[in-house]
Amino acid sequence: MSKKNIALLTVILAIFIDQIVKIYIKTNFFLGEEVKVFNWFRIHFVENNGMAMGFEFGGKAGKLFLTLFRMVAVSAIIYWLVEHVKKGSHTAVILAISLIFSGAVGNIIDSVFYGVIFNTPSGNNIATLFSAEPYGEFFYGKVVDMFYFPIWEGILPDWIPFIGGDFFRFFNYIFNPADAYITTGVVLLFLFSKTAFPKEKTE
Repeated sequence: MSKKNIALLTVILAIFIDQIVKIYIKTNFFLGEEVKVFNWFRIHFVENNGMAMGFEFGGKAGKLFLTLFRMVAVSAIIYWLVEHVKKGSHTAVILAISLIFSGAVGNIIDSVFYGVIFNTPSGNNIATLFSAEPYGEFFYGKVVDMFYFPIWEGILPDWIPFIGGDFFRFFNYIFNPADAYITTGVVLLFLFSKTAFPKEKTE
């Protein structure tokens, strides 16, 4: 399979899976609902109005800026991906950039469109897709998160500086497929950094 087809297939499948998972969670779980798969793995539906790990800034203006920034970043990633495809870079590098692009696009879709295609249900009801009463407007949608891995929790030993004696949970963040794509892509780029970021030869 050509590098171009690998990139296209990766992007199409990754975005499709991301959106199918998010729409399923959104239309089958009420906000805050949790299903325990294993003690260390749970499906926990939350919505993220800001950046990764739930960080927010600047209110409504900050939300718009973040969405527009992601769109600009995606344009740069497309250029980067096309250049590596043309050069015939290592397949792992093509996959890495394709995954990062897919993850960025997946979360952009949430931010741009979810506010106008879903409603905000009350109580323990679930959201409705293509609702006549959407919860927001274009560019102000909330990102759907669901994967939760509380692998360990407990009181940290007192000898640990600053946080010793405090309650700690690992891993405490809830994420989605798009976030996983970006993380996987970054790890692959790190592992194949010499191929992804070749140094120019000097005479």
